[in-house]
Amino acid sequence: MLVPFHEMPGDARLWIYQSNRSLSPHEVAFVKQCTEEFIQRWQAHGQDLKASYKIEYDQFLIISVDESFSQASGCSIDSSVHLIKALEHELQVSFMTSGQVAFLIDDQIRLFPFAELKDQVKKSILKAETKIFDNTVKNVAELSEKWLVSSEKTWFNRYL
Repeated sequence: MLVPFHEMPGDARLWIYQSNRSLSPHEVAFVKQCTEEFIQRWQAHGQDLKASYKIEYDQFLIISVDESFSQASGCSIDSSVHLIKALEHELQVSFMTSGQVAFLIDDQIRLFPFAELKDQVKKSILKAETKIFDNTVKNVAELSEKWLVSSEKTWFNRYL
């Protein structure tokens, strides 16, 4: 059951899929269409899931489930990963970029591998006030409050 993202409760669970590159307007439209079709038929143990999605910065696909309506199961979560894999294959993009961290620098998203973070701090490219996309947020409330914040307010602080 697809609902508008703004109607999701604060405790709704979410998953953030970060693309390794910005998506074109055509690709964004394709992702929207595929994701809407998927969510409209998404179920766990025969029960519809109350879910939503949004695309941010043409680079992040965020999927949310209101588990007070119906719990997402392991199988239903696996089926959402199949959606992501299909999108990756069709668009020749990777949404599974857990080895890279996204920052907003000069109004552009820049991705850095974990192994390069210390060097980027030494070069003063990444600073305490640099905005980071903290994809470890777990629900809709955290998304609005803690997703895009100064680096010093996240786990990244240990690199500063």
